[in-house]
Amino acid sequence: MKVICDRAALVEALNVVTAAVALRTPKPVLTCIKLSAGDGCLTLAATDLEAALRLSTEKVDIHEDGEALIPADKFSQICRESVDPTLTIEVKDDVANIRGQDSKFKVFGYPVGDFPPLPDSADIGKPDFTIDAGQITTLIERTRFATARENSRYAINGVLMKRKAKKVEFVATDGRRLAVSRGSCSSIGEKGESQCIIPSKALNHLMKLTGNPEDKVAAYITDSQAIFIVGQDGREAMLATNLVEGSFPPYEDVIPKDLDKKVTFELDTLASAVRRAALLTNEESKGVRLAFRAGSLVITSRAPEMGEAEITVPLAKYEGDDVEVGFNPSFITDALKVIHTSEIVFELKGPTKPGMIRAGNDFTYVLMPVSLN
Repeated sequence: MKVICDRAALVEALNVVTAAVALRTPKPVLTCIKLSAGDGCLTLAATDLEAALRLSTEKVDIHEDGEALIPADKFSQICRESVDPTLTIEVKDDVANIRGQDSKFKVFGYPVGDFPPLPDSADIGKPDFTIDAGQITTLIERTRFATARENSRYAINGVLMKRKAKKVEFVATDGRRLAVSRGSCSSIGEKGESQCIIPSKALNHLMKLTGNPEDKVAAYITDSQAIFIVGQDGREAMLATNLVEGSFPPYEDVIPKDLDKKVTFELDTLASAVRRAALLTNEESKGVRLAFRAGSLVITSRAPEMGEAEITVPLAKYEGDDVEVGFNPSFITDALKVIHTSEIVFELKGPTKPGMIRAGNDFTYVLMPVSLN
Protein backbone atom coordinates (compact mmCIF):
# COMPACT_ATOMS: atom_id res chain seq x y z
CA MET A 1 0.00 0.00 0.00
CA LYS A 2 1.20 3.50 -0.81
CA VAL A 3 -0.78 6.72 -0.36
CA ILE A 4 -0.14 10.44 -0.08
CA CYS A 5 -2.69 11.83 2.31
CA ASP A 6 -3.80 15.31 3.33
CA ARG A 7 -2.52 15.45 6.90
CA ALA A 8 -5.33 17.62 8.29
CA ALA A 9 -7.99 15.29 6.86
CA LEU A 10 -6.12 12.28 8.20
CA VAL A 11 -5.90 13.78 11.70
CA GLU A 12 -9.61 14.64 11.61
CA ALA A 13 -10.47 11.03 10.72
CA LEU A 14 -8.13 9.69 13.40
CA ASN A 15 -9.78 11.89 16.04
CA VAL A 16 -13.03 10.08 15.32
CA VAL A 17 -11.90 6.50 14.77
CA THR A 18 -9.43 6.24 17.66
CA ALA A 19 -12.38 6.54 20.08
CA ALA A 20 -13.07 2.86 19.37
CA VAL A 21 -9.49 1.68 19.97
CA ALA A 22 -9.16 -0.60 22.99
CA LEU A 23 -7.16 1.02 25.79
CA ARG A 24 -6.43 -2.09 27.87
CA THR A 25 -6.38 -5.42 26.11
CA PRO A 26 -4.15 -8.48 25.80
CA LYS A 27 -4.83 -8.43 22.03
CA PRO A 28 -2.41 -6.02 20.28
CA VAL A 29 -4.54 -5.84 17.12
CA LEU A 30 -7.30 -4.10 19.10
CA THR A 31 -4.89 -1.23 19.82
CA CYS A 32 -4.44 -0.68 16.08
CA ILE A 33 -5.99 1.30 13.26
CA LYS A 34 -6.76 -0.60 10.09
CA LEU A 35 -6.01 1.35 6.90
CA SER A 36 -7.57 0.35 3.59
CA ALA A 37 -6.68 2.16 0.37
CA GLY A 38 -8.85 1.71 -2.70
CA ASP A 39 -11.68 3.17 -4.81
CA GLY A 40 -10.21 6.66 -4.48
CA CYS A 41 -10.34 6.87 -0.68
CA LEU A 42 -8.48 5.87 2.46
CA THR A 43 -10.63 4.09 5.04
CA LEU A 44 -9.74 3.93 8.73
CA ALA A 45 -11.29 1.40 11.12
CA ALA A 46 -10.96 0.46 14.79
CA THR A 47 -12.76 -1.75 17.28
CA ASP A 48 -12.58 -2.79 20.94
CA LEU A 49 -15.01 -5.69 20.24
CA GLU A 50 -17.84 -3.77 21.92
CA ALA A 51 -18.03 -0.97 19.36
CA ALA A 52 -16.46 -0.42 15.95
CA LEU A 53 -15.94 2.73 13.90
CA ARG A 54 -15.10 3.07 10.22
CA LEU A 55 -14.54 6.37 8.38
CA SER A 56 -13.20 7.30 4.95
CA THR A 57 -11.42 10.32 3.53
CA GLU A 58 -11.17 11.19 -0.15
CA LYS A 59 -8.36 13.68 0.41
CA VAL A 60 -5.76 11.14 -0.60
CA ASP A 61 -3.68 10.24 -3.66
CA ILE A 62 -3.53 6.46 -3.92
CA HIS A 63 -0.43 5.09 -5.65
CA GLU A 64 -0.98 1.48 -4.64
CA ASP A 65 -4.10 -0.16 -3.20
CA GLY A 66 -3.73 -2.21 -0.08
CA GLU A 67 -4.32 -2.60 3.66
CA ALA A 68 -2.30 -2.11 6.82
CA LEU A 69 -2.68 -2.55 10.56
CA ILE A 70 -0.75 0.09 12.53
CA PRO A 71 -0.64 0.81 16.30
CA ALA A 72 -3.07 3.66 16.85
CA ASP A 73 -1.17 5.61 19.51
CA LYS A 74 2.10 6.06 17.60
CA PHE A 75 0.39 6.56 14.25
CA SER A 76 -1.87 9.25 15.69
CA GLN A 77 1.00 10.99 17.47
CA ILE A 78 3.12 11.07 14.32
CA CYS A 79 0.27 12.51 12.25
CA ARG A 80 -0.68 15.14 14.84
CA GLU A 81 2.89 16.30 15.53
CA SER A 82 3.84 16.57 11.87
CA VAL A 83 3.99 20.07 10.38
CA ASP A 84 3.73 18.92 6.75
CA PRO A 85 0.57 19.48 4.66
CA THR A 86 0.78 15.91 3.32
CA LEU A 87 2.15 12.61 4.57
CA THR A 88 3.29 9.65 2.48
CA ILE A 89 2.38 6.28 3.96
CA GLU A 90 3.95 3.20 2.44
CA VAL A 91 3.41 -0.25 3.92
CA LYS A 92 5.23 -3.46 3.06
CA ASP A 93 5.48 -6.69 5.05
CA ASP A 94 3.53 -5.17 7.98
CA VAL A 95 5.99 -2.28 8.32
CA ALA A 96 4.71 1.27 7.76
CA ASN A 97 7.05 4.00 6.53
CA ILE A 98 5.58 7.46 7.14
CA ARG A 99 7.35 10.39 5.50
CA GLY A 100 7.01 14.14 5.59
CA GLN A 101 9.23 16.78 4.04
CA ASP A 102 11.83 16.60 6.80
CA SER A 103 10.85 13.48 8.72
CA LYS A 104 10.73 9.73 8.31
CA PHE A 105 9.23 7.15 10.65
CA LYS A 106 9.22 3.36 10.55
CA VAL A 107 6.39 1.78 12.55
CA PHE A 108 6.02 -1.97 13.00
CA GLY A 109 2.48 -3.15 12.43
CA TYR A 110 0.60 -6.45 12.48
CA PRO A 111 -0.90 -8.81 9.88
CA VAL A 112 -4.15 -7.34 8.55
CA GLY A 113 -5.80 -10.75 8.67
CA ASP A 114 -5.68 -10.67 12.47
CA PHE A 115 -8.08 -7.70 12.62
CA PRO A 116 -11.69 -8.67 13.49
CA PRO A 117 -14.13 -8.45 10.56
CA LEU A 118 -16.50 -5.48 10.67
CA PRO A 119 -20.04 -5.25 9.24
CA ASP A 120 -20.32 -4.13 5.64
CA SER A 121 -23.32 -2.18 4.36
CA ALA A 122 -23.48 -4.44 1.31
CA ASP A 123 -24.01 -7.52 3.49
CA ILE A 124 -26.49 -6.43 6.16
CA GLY A 125 -29.63 -6.01 4.08
CA LYS A 126 -32.23 -3.28 4.40
CA PRO A 127 -32.10 -0.80 7.29
CA ASP A 128 -34.68 -0.89 10.04
CA PHE A 129 -35.19 2.83 9.48
CA THR A 130 -33.52 5.90 7.99
CA ILE A 131 -33.36 9.26 9.73
CA ASP A 132 -31.73 12.66 9.17
CA ALA A 133 -28.42 13.09 10.98
CA GLY A 134 -29.60 16.36 12.50
CA GLN A 135 -32.64 14.68 14.01
CA ILE A 136 -30.82 11.71 15.54
CA THR A 137 -28.24 14.13 16.95
CA THR A 138 -31.03 15.97 18.77
CA LEU A 139 -32.50 12.71 20.06
CA ILE A 140 -29.13 11.67 21.48
CA GLU A 141 -28.35 15.08 23.00
CA ARG A 142 -31.68 15.18 24.80
CA THR A 143 -31.31 11.78 26.46
CA ARG A 144 -27.72 10.56 26.94
CA PHE A 145 -27.09 12.97 29.85
CA ALA A 146 -29.78 11.22 31.91
CA THR A 147 -28.32 7.70 31.71
CA ALA A 148 -27.06 5.94 34.83
CA ARG A 149 -23.34 5.86 35.59
CA GLU A 150 -21.97 2.48 36.71
CA ASN A 151 -25.33 1.27 37.93
CA SER A 152 -25.76 -2.44 38.63
CA ARG A 153 -28.95 -2.31 36.57
CA TYR A 154 -27.17 -2.44 33.22
CA ALA A 155 -30.30 -1.70 31.21
CA ILE A 156 -30.33 1.92 32.42
CA ASN A 157 -26.67 2.42 31.57
CA GLY A 158 -27.81 2.88 27.98
CA VAL A 159 -30.47 4.70 25.98
CA LEU A 160 -33.61 2.94 24.80
CA MET A 161 -34.14 3.45 21.05
CA LYS A 162 -37.73 2.62 20.19
CA ARG A 163 -39.41 2.88 16.78
CA LYS A 164 -43.06 2.35 15.90
CA ALA A 165 -44.01 3.02 12.28
CA LYS A 166 -42.31 6.34 11.44
CA LYS A 167 -42.06 7.60 15.02
CA VAL A 168 -38.76 7.27 16.89
CA GLU A 169 -38.33 7.67 20.64
CA PHE A 170 -35.11 7.83 22.68
CA VAL A 171 -35.44 7.29 26.45
CA ALA A 172 -32.91 7.48 29.30
CA THR A 173 -33.12 7.29 33.08
CA ASP A 174 -30.83 6.96 36.09
CA GLY A 175 -33.64 6.22 38.52
CA ARG A 176 -33.94 9.83 39.69
CA ARG A 177 -34.86 11.46 36.39
CA LEU A 178 -36.26 10.43 33.03
CA ALA A 179 -35.66 12.04 29.63
CA VAL A 180 -37.84 11.20 26.62
CA SER A 181 -37.12 12.69 23.18
CA ARG A 182 -39.32 12.07 20.15
CA GLY A 183 -38.68 12.38 16.43
CA SER A 184 -39.65 10.89 13.09
CA CYS A 185 -37.83 8.77 10.51
CA SER A 186 -38.07 9.22 6.77
CA SER A 187 -38.34 5.54 5.80
CA ILE A 188 -38.73 2.22 7.53
CA GLY A 189 -37.91 -1.39 6.79
CA GLU A 190 -40.10 -4.45 6.83
CA LYS A 191 -40.63 -4.52 10.63
CA GLY A 192 -43.46 -2.37 11.94
CA GLU A 193 -41.65 -1.64 15.18
CA SER A 194 -38.39 -2.34 16.94
CA GLN A 195 -36.46 -1.38 20.04
CA CYS A 196 -33.05 -1.88 21.63
CA ILE A 197 -30.82 -0.39 24.34
CA ILE A 198 -27.68 1.32 23.04
CA PRO A 199 -24.67 1.94 25.30
CA SER A 200 -24.05 5.61 26.10
CA LYS A 201 -20.44 5.30 24.93
CA ALA A 202 -21.60 4.14 21.50
CA LEU A 203 -23.94 7.12 21.18
CA ASN A 204 -20.99 9.41 21.95
CA HIS A 205 -19.19 7.74 19.03
CA LEU A 206 -22.21 8.22 16.78
CA MET A 207 -22.34 11.93 17.59
CA LYS A 208 -18.88 12.27 16.05
CA LEU A 209 -20.21 10.90 12.76
CA THR A 210 -23.31 13.10 12.48
CA GLY A 211 -21.67 16.52 12.19
CA ASN A 212 -23.45 17.24 8.91
CA PRO A 213 -27.18 17.53 9.78
CA GLU A 214 -28.16 16.88 6.15
CA ASP A 215 -26.56 13.44 6.07
CA LYS A 216 -28.77 10.38 6.20
CA VAL A 217 -28.39 7.78 8.94
CA ALA A 218 -29.48 4.21 8.23
CA ALA A 219 -30.06 2.12 11.37
CA TYR A 220 -29.85 -1.67 11.35
CA ILE A 221 -30.94 -3.58 14.48
CA THR A 222 -30.15 -7.25 15.08
CA ASP A 223 -30.56 -9.41 18.16
CA SER A 224 -27.16 -8.38 19.53
CA GLN A 225 -26.03 -5.30 17.58
CA ALA A 226 -27.06 -1.92 16.26
CA ILE A 227 -25.30 -0.66 13.15
CA PHE A 228 -25.48 2.93 11.89
CA ILE A 229 -24.35 3.92 8.39
CA VAL A 230 -23.93 7.69 8.09
CA GLY A 231 -23.46 9.63 4.85
CA GLN A 232 -24.66 10.27 1.34
CA ASP A 233 -23.35 10.66 -2.21
CA GLY A 234 -21.01 7.70 -1.77
CA ARG A 235 -19.44 9.03 1.47
CA GLU A 236 -20.08 6.63 4.32
CA ALA A 237 -19.07 6.24 7.94
CA MET A 238 -20.10 3.31 10.10
CA LEU A 239 -20.67 2.60 13.78
CA ALA A 240 -21.44 -0.91 15.00
CA THR A 241 -22.14 -1.52 18.68
CA ASN A 242 -23.16 -4.38 20.92
CA LEU A 243 -26.49 -3.80 22.64
CA VAL A 244 -27.10 -3.50 26.37
CA GLU A 245 -28.70 -6.64 27.73
CA GLY A 246 -31.74 -6.58 29.96
CA SER A 247 -35.17 -4.98 29.97
CA PHE A 248 -35.64 -1.25 30.13
CA PRO A 249 -37.94 -0.08 32.95
CA PRO A 250 -41.60 0.61 32.04
CA TYR A 251 -40.94 4.32 31.68
CA GLU A 252 -44.46 5.26 30.57
CA ASP A 253 -45.63 4.51 34.12
CA VAL A 254 -43.19 7.10 35.51
CA ILE A 255 -44.54 10.02 33.46
CA PRO A 256 -47.11 11.73 35.73
CA LYS A 257 -50.58 12.34 34.33
CA ASP A 258 -52.20 14.34 37.16
CA LEU A 259 -50.02 17.44 37.49
CA ASP A 260 -52.27 20.38 38.39
CA LYS A 261 -49.75 23.22 38.65
CA LYS A 262 -48.27 24.67 35.49
CA VAL A 263 -46.09 27.62 34.54
CA THR A 264 -44.43 28.67 31.28
CA PHE A 265 -40.88 30.04 31.49
CA GLU A 266 -38.47 31.76 29.18
CA LEU A 267 -35.78 29.09 29.08
CA ASP A 268 -32.85 31.48 29.61
CA THR A 269 -34.58 33.17 32.55
CA LEU A 270 -35.15 29.92 34.44
CA ALA A 271 -31.69 28.57 33.60
CA SER A 272 -30.00 31.73 34.89
CA ALA A 273 -32.03 31.76 38.12
CA VAL A 274 -31.30 28.11 38.92
CA ARG A 275 -27.59 28.46 38.14
CA ARG A 276 -27.29 31.47 40.45
CA ALA A 277 -29.14 29.77 43.29
CA ALA A 278 -26.89 26.72 42.88
CA LEU A 279 -23.80 28.82 43.62
CA LEU A 280 -24.49 28.43 47.33
CA THR A 281 -24.99 24.68 47.45
CA ASN A 282 -22.52 21.92 48.23
CA GLU A 283 -22.42 18.13 48.27
CA GLU A 284 -24.19 18.00 51.64
CA SER A 285 -26.95 20.42 50.60
CA LYS A 286 -27.23 19.63 46.90
CA GLY A 287 -30.67 21.12 46.41
CA VAL A 288 -32.56 24.32 45.76
CA ARG A 289 -36.06 25.16 47.00
CA LEU A 290 -38.56 26.40 44.42
CA ALA A 291 -41.52 28.26 45.92
CA PHE A 292 -44.25 28.77 43.32
CA ARG A 293 -47.04 31.24 43.97
CA ALA A 294 -49.18 33.60 41.94
CA GLY A 295 -46.94 36.26 40.41
CA SER A 296 -43.52 34.90 41.33
CA LEU A 297 -41.15 31.99 41.77
CA VAL A 298 -38.63 32.30 44.61
CA ILE A 299 -35.61 30.00 44.41
CA THR A 300 -33.56 29.65 47.58
CA SER A 301 -30.51 27.67 48.61
CA ARG A 302 -28.52 27.29 51.80
CA ALA A 303 -25.18 25.67 52.58
CA PRO A 304 -23.67 25.48 56.08
CA GLU A 305 -20.62 27.70 56.52
CA MET A 306 -21.15 29.14 53.02
CA GLY A 307 -24.30 31.22 53.08
CA GLU A 308 -27.70 31.55 51.47
CA ALA A 309 -29.12 32.66 48.12
CA GLU A 310 -32.55 33.91 47.09
CA ILE A 311 -33.52 34.52 43.46
CA THR A 312 -36.95 35.89 42.47
CA VAL A 313 -38.41 35.20 39.05
CA PRO A 314 -41.60 37.07 38.04
CA LEU A 315 -44.35 34.80 36.72
CA ALA A 316 -46.77 36.26 34.21
CA LYS A 317 -49.10 33.29 34.54
CA TYR A 318 -49.12 30.53 37.13
CA GLU A 319 -51.86 27.91 37.20
CA GLY A 320 -52.50 26.16 40.52
CA ASP A 321 -52.11 26.52 44.29
CA ASP A 322 -48.94 27.65 46.01
CA VAL A 323 -46.33 24.90 46.36
CA GLU A 324 -42.74 24.50 47.52
CA VAL A 325 -40.53 21.70 46.23
CA GLY A 326 -36.81 20.91 46.30
CA PHE A 327 -34.81 19.77 43.28
CA ASN A 328 -31.20 19.03 42.46
CA PRO A 329 -30.27 22.17 40.45
CA SER A 330 -27.97 20.19 38.14
CA PHE A 331 -30.90 18.02 37.10
CA ILE A 332 -32.80 21.12 35.99
CA THR A 333 -29.91 22.81 34.16
CA ASP A 334 -28.87 19.54 32.47
CA ALA A 335 -32.25 19.43 30.76
CA LEU A 336 -32.36 23.13 29.89
CA LYS A 337 -28.98 22.87 28.14
CA VAL A 338 -30.36 20.47 25.53
CA ILE A 339 -33.61 22.32 24.81
CA HIS A 340 -33.45 24.62 21.80
CA THR A 341 -36.85 26.29 22.12
CA SER A 342 -37.22 29.69 23.78
CA GLU A 343 -39.95 28.54 26.17
CA ILE A 344 -40.52 25.52 28.39
CA VAL A 345 -43.43 24.37 30.53
CA PHE A 346 -42.81 23.32 34.15
CA GLU A 347 -45.55 21.18 35.74
CA LEU A 348 -45.88 20.09 39.38
CA LYS A 349 -48.14 18.23 41.79
CA GLY A 350 -46.77 18.60 45.32
CA PRO A 351 -43.60 18.82 47.43
CA THR A 352 -43.03 15.05 47.43
CA LYS A 353 -44.17 14.35 43.86
CA PRO A 354 -42.04 14.42 40.70
CA GLY A 355 -41.97 17.51 38.52
CA MET A 356 -42.00 17.60 34.75
CA ILE A 357 -40.42 19.87 32.13
CA ARG A 358 -41.79 19.86 28.61
CA ALA A 359 -40.57 21.49 25.40
CA GLY A 360 -43.33 21.19 22.84
CA ASN A 361 -44.44 17.63 22.09
CA ASP A 362 -40.93 16.36 21.38
CA PHE A 363 -39.26 16.45 24.80
CA THR A 364 -40.48 15.32 28.22
CA TYR A 365 -38.30 15.34 31.32
CA VAL A 366 -39.38 13.99 34.70
CA LEU A 367 -37.31 14.67 37.82
CA MET A 368 -37.74 13.44 41.36
CA PRO A 369 -37.75 15.96 44.23
CA VAL A 370 -35.14 16.08 46.97
CA SER A 371 -35.71 16.57 50.67
CA LEU A 372 -34.62 19.95 52.03
CA ASN A 373 -34.43 20.22 55.80
